[in-house]
Amino acid sequence: MRRYEFEPPTDHYDQRIKDLDQQICELIKKRKDLSDNNPGFPTKQLISAWSKQFNFYEGFLNSVFMDFLNEDIYKPVVDPKGFLKNIPILKSFEKDKVFYSVTFMRQYKNASVIQFTIDRENSEEEIHTGFEDHTYFKLSIEGEEVEYDCRNDFGSGSGGHMSYSFIVSPTLPEDISQTKLIFTEYKVPFDKPTGFEFVI
Repeated sequence: MRRYEFEPPTDHYDQRIKDLDQQICELIKKRKDLSDNNPGFPTKQLISAWSKQFNFYEGFLNSVFMDFLNEDIYKPVVDPKGFLKNIPILKSFEKDKVFYSVTFMRQYKNASVIQFTIDRENSEEEIHTGFEDHTYFKLSIEGEEVEYDCRNDFGSGSGGHMSYSFIVSPTLPEDISQTKLIFTEYKVPFDKPTGFEFVI
């Protein structure tokens, strides 16, 4: 999703704490390296103990450690520019009467945009309850010696149809027959994987 440019909430900064703030950054980096960038989350008991020991609200500490888990969402988003062409893909996967498909890819000079759709036959009960148990998907790319960044840029739908756009950078090759598009289902909040994953 696209984000607005960050603006500091105040022009004031106490220069006396600059060295402390630098040490905080060093500790965050050390924490990331020591945990192989997979730190998990402190237990409720630890959060409670630290809040009492250091006189912080538990909600504040939860928010701080939550941000440590979400560093990737702050990575700059590529804005596709220089449209070249639409490339049909027309590949699909079906499970439990749900049809998942990648219809086509929009090719730009600096990125590719994958169009992903989900279609299901909704029962009368599901139509009235809506998407209360709605899940989302992440896309990852496998097959070349290139590290691709995949971002869910947009999603919409109604009834039994959902459509998503994923921005992939750098640009994918026009022939992706040897490339695996891996879709991993998760739930919000906290991006918890459901265990369902498939390859197109």
